[in-house]
Amino acid sequence: MKRSPLVEKFEEFKKKFHEISKSIIQPNIISNRKKYKILLNQYIKLEEIVFLYEKYNKNILLLQEVNYILKNDSDTELKELALLEKEKILETLSSIEKKSYSFLFSLSDDGMKEETKKEDQRNAIVELRSGTGGNEACLFVEDILRMYVMYFRKLNWKYKIIHAQKGGIKGFKEIVLDVNNEKGGVYGNLKFESGVHRVQRIPKTESQGRVHTSAITVAVFPQIKEVEVKINFSDIKKDTFRSSGSGGQHVNKTESAVRLTHKPSKITVECQEERSQHKNFEKAMSILRSKIYQIEKEKKLKKISLKRKSLVSTGDRSVKIRTYNYPRNRVTDHRINKSIYNLTGFMNGDIHEIINLLKDLEKKTGLSDNIS
Repeated sequence: MKRSPLVEKFEEFKKKFHEISKSIIQPNIISNRKKYKILLNQYIKLEEIVFLYEKYNKNILLLQEVNYILKNDSDTELKELALLEKEKILETLSSIEKKSYSFLFSLSDDGMKEETKKEDQRNAIVELRSGTGGNEACLFVEDILRMYVMYFRKLNWKYKIIHAQKGGIKGFKEIVLDVNNEKGGVYGNLKFESGVHRVQRIPKTESQGRVHTSAITVAVFPQIKEVEVKINFSDIKKDTFRSSGSGGQHVNKTESAVRLTHKPSKITVECQEERSQHKNFEKAMSILRSKIYQIEKEKKLKKISLKRKSLVSTGDRSVKIRTYNYPRNRVTDHRINKSIYNLTGFMNGDIHEIINLLKDLEKKTGLSDNIS
């Protein structure tokens, strides 16, 4: 008989409770005040869950006994009593389930918060792609790239172009950056940039002066180490081709560019900015690991978000997060309904105000991954 998701969760936390019960009495843990305090807090929370689980199991056994009487006993009076008892048991089980979900999500959130803190300290991979709007969208990719580069310089962050695909006339169809800071914290700032960025302006090619709307997509991934995400090489299709990037004649004459396709997830990544095919392969693998990690993380978050309402938009990259309105010199972040009437400064890398507001919202709501 298949166990319910609630029972599986109960068993998971019960196992963890017993593990902590054993480790918390070890001399090396007792002597480490910080570690002991963390484990003690976990022990207290898990003890409540285990108590609820025991109560839940007792009532499940009572329900089975009552159901047996209702099905097999011929005594009408006894059946009436059993029916009343069944109603009470079902009410108790419902109450336990509601209380349990509250506890379970509280514990899940604690784990997610800790995971988020660690993740925020990572460096990042930033991917910009043109969307609706043709050449104008490609130009806007270049504008947003410049905006981020100026922001990086203000913070003394280093960046490198991993992959670039030029637009039809100017700009970029796609560009991928590797962004690093020795002190970390890159992903913690840039994760809020993931989503659709919409621009409203008069294109240079527009003869009648009409405002056009175009869009690009920004995706930000935490950099992931090889040991954190294992990829089977048998699941990867590798293609090599001549680079069209800025590597000079040597790059263009040899098949140094690499395209990797991860068969199970259908994710495709390219890298063509290095002269060496081996280096391009390593960088492409780095992007692939980050994307697979992100997919798994989003699956985990969806399970949590199904049980509660989000105060802001999800990490879905199809969600429109920001509009850049050139005629009105205005940039609006739709997640926090905030407008800044200094688009020129914003496009020159002064994006910290919006990022700080989003970070504040993350702290207040505790819904960190619903913002990014």
